[in-house]
Amino acid sequence: MSPSNREVRLLRFGVFEVDLIARELRKNGTRIRLQEQPFQVLTTLLQNAGQVVTRNDLREKIWPADTFVDFDHSLNTAVNKIRESLGDSASSPCFVETLARRGYRFIAPVDRGAAATTSGAPTLPAGDSALHPELHVPIPRRELVRVLFALIQVMYLIFYVSGLAHLRAADRVASNFLPGWRALFIVGVILVTGAIGIPLRFYLLSAIAFDFRKLGVTFARLFPFVLALDQLWAVAPFLLLPQIGVGLTFAATAALLYVPFSQRTLVRMAY
Repeated sequence: MSPSNREVRLLRFGVFEVDLIARELRKNGTRIRLQEQPFQVLTTLLQNAGQVVTRNDLREKIWPADTFVDFDHSLNTAVNKIRESLGDSASSPCFVETLARRGYRFIAPVDRGAAATTSGAPTLPAGDSALHPELHVPIPRRELVRVLFALIQVMYLIFYVSGLAHLRAADRVASNFLPGWRALFIVGVILVTGAIGIPLRFYLLSAIAFDFRKLGVTFARLFPFVLALDQLWAVAPFLLLPQIGVGLTFAATAALLYVPFSQRTLVRMAY
């Protein structure tokens, strides 16, 4: 069918899509509530992706001349709601960039390939449209990703609680390999990192349970700390060396060294 007989229905960017006919914003297929004015601002930015959309352009398109409102406040509120829905940040934007005293620009790639015929029957999306645009992997069910992330947090909670409950045993094992103050240092690391890690894991568990929409941005900021903490606990299997042997100890440590990066990937898939 010729382009003149087709109209774009879906605009895709990242794990999001905007349905221009149903007037819905979705993330991994799940609808995200967005009020009418923020939705209109978002669609205007998407349809002009990569280009500057001035504040005057938005005023003329969305706020009629006979509408008596505080335009600046209304526009700022609409953009903030868009960023909140997308998990975006004004200081380090991934989607909506603010250009001081000029307007806004949508900076992420937008896929305009999904279209509908004039009869209203949508065409099937291309096969690679189901790929995550940044990770280049098929987009999984969001609920599955969240469950896997939550299970990792539970695993670390078990590590922390078990380590704190067996400090004397950890001291005894460490003393066999590291004499004197070095063994006490290992025990101190277990105590401090366990005490810090427990509230961190409860925070991440609650964020994933309540589907905190800004978890992607928050976890990106926390990741250097999470990485350092998880790398320290990756050597925990060495405390079980007498029980599990050298081979299993190294295998468990190698797996744990990768876990923080898998957490980051899971968060990027879901948020």
